Amino acid sequence: MENNNPQLDLFLDFSEKLTAFDDYTLNGTGQVEEYYFHINQIIGDDIMKKLLDQFQSIKDQADFEQSLRAEILSCELLGPVTRNIIKLWFTGTWYQLPKKWMEKYSINDLDKTYVISSRSYVEGLMWPTIGTHPMGAKGPGYGTWTEAPNIPTIKD
Repeated sequence: MENNNPQLDLFLDFSEKLTAFDDYTLNGTGQVEEYYFHINQIIGDDIMKKLLDQFQSIKDQADFEQSLRAEILSCELLGPVTRNIIKLWFTGTWYQLPKKWMEKYSINDLDKTYVISSRSYVEGLMWPTIGTHPMGAKGPGYGTWTEAPNIPTIKD
């Protein structure tokens, strides 16, 4: 998906690194713009810019995962937001940021726990991760319940 918003492209790159799903899959959920919009509303432009700038500064490093932990996930400002983005991609739910974070950084009262949309729940990455589909949506097809689930082997 191409767009004219470099921040949105960077958000997609960041989401790929956080979820281990490729851009094709993330774009296929139809949630990239919606998530970016909701997160931006909740945390504000300044914090979103800081988060994505920090990601950009480490994304090509050989020790990316270590840098992600040290410079983003351990950061008092960016860590809780990043963990929420991961949870959002997998569940379709935005979880209210910790009270301590809200007292120090919150810019509005939009931060609360809620399912972004009915589609976000259906498109949650938890479903392909565990090899199933959300109840009542994205059915695998008639008679497929007669076959054992195909659970991929986890590699070390």
